[in-house]
Amino acid sequence: MVTRRSFLIGVGGAALSAPAHLREGLAADSFSLDPHLPIGLRNIAQLEALPGKVPLIKLTYRPPNYETPLHYFNELFTPNDAFFVRYHLSDIPEVDPKSWRLAVGGDAATKPFELTLDALKRDFMPVEIPAVCQCSGSRRGLFEPHVAGVEWGYGAMGNARWKGIRLKDILDRAGLTKEAIEIAFDGADGPALDKTPDFVKSIPVWKALDPDTLIAYEMNGQPLPHFNGAPARIIVPGWTATYWMKHLTRITARSTPEDNFWMKAAYRIPVGKFPLVQRFLTQETAANTPITEMVVNSLITTPAESEKVRMGQTLTAKGIAWDGGYGITSVEISTDEGQTWSRATLGPDVGRYSFRQWTFPLKTTRKGALTLLARATNAVGQTQNSTLIQNPGGYHHNLMHRVSVIVG
Repeated sequence: MVTRRSFLIGVGGAALSAPAHLREGLAADSFSLDPHLPIGLRNIAQLEALPGKVPLIKLTYRPPNYETPLHYFNELFTPNDAFFVRYHLSDIPEVDPKSWRLAVGGDAATKPFELTLDALKRDFMPVEIPAVCQCSGSRRGLFEPHVAGVEWGYGAMGNARWKGIRLKDILDRAGLTKEAIEIAFDGADGPALDKTPDFVKSIPVWKALDPDTLIAYEMNGQPLPHFNGAPARIIVPGWTATYWMKHLTRITARSTPEDNFWMKAAYRIPVGKFPLVQRFLTQETAANTPITEMVVNSLITTPAESEKVRMGQTLTAKGIAWDGGYGITSVEISTDEGQTWSRATLGPDVGRYSFRQWTFPLKTTRKGALTLLARATNAVGQTQNSTLIQNPGGYHHNLMHRVSVIVG
């Protein structure tokens, strides 16, 4: 288990051993947080390093919630040691891969069984999928008016190559009955207090049988880091990370809907407010529905906010775009507050669930402030919003990203 003492030792050791540019960037990044974030958060947020991580933006310590600094998104795949950390519960044991067991069963499974990690790797065909893992509440701190929850900025996400086995193959061995409607997951992390509900999530059986839904044991060619779910986690490409169960220990095939707090009360959005294609009907009510797929979005990674640029210089703006897996078809840039738009050049398509990089050259011809807006569109015609869609959980923030530079 990660104790407070071992955590602090890791923080101190990582900070002292970090390269100079990272230690110096500590103050710079913490003071360049978006001005629309709550002032209380901007006053307390700081860069700290969890064990095995570079300094990340600490929003809460118990449970640990740390976001990735923006400059790491200049890379197509987010480094494992810079990948964001998100937990709901504070009891997070370090699981020994040799003693790890995965129990598979439930009332809608005819052949329950148990697996070791070695058997998982040996007995099933490995697959690898590039996919964005994004917290459902990413950018919640930028909602106006602010809503309750972890006040994330832009860094509650990351893109990785996830290697593992298809969840479908596990469920085929378990022998699902025709009554199976949901597949539920539990992990090794747990609540510190008995009254806190354990974090258990479910997905519809059709999504569990999707060949792209995985049990992953590697991330970017390396074993999963502890704070990203070691030794194995669920990967639900295209859907928000609330379903990507870390430290997986149990898979349960259900003939009835999962009815715990995390399904019935948390991670829900008003019905009809968002242009979602994939719905979770067994959990839907007349008023609200579980959050599912990510909405189309983009981010300007270069230049940085308030960066100084020489007049006459050709500025190459760069960034990333992503969605729920339909595929990014265009990214457009505006320098006149959205009156006119020009297409950016898209980088290689490495997979429909991955970040799609883009670039846009711009000649600076006038001194003063220059504001860039980015707008992504996907293959089913969804585009980023110009007006925030309000909802109680602060989910699906996909306003067009805005960055201003100073031309002098």
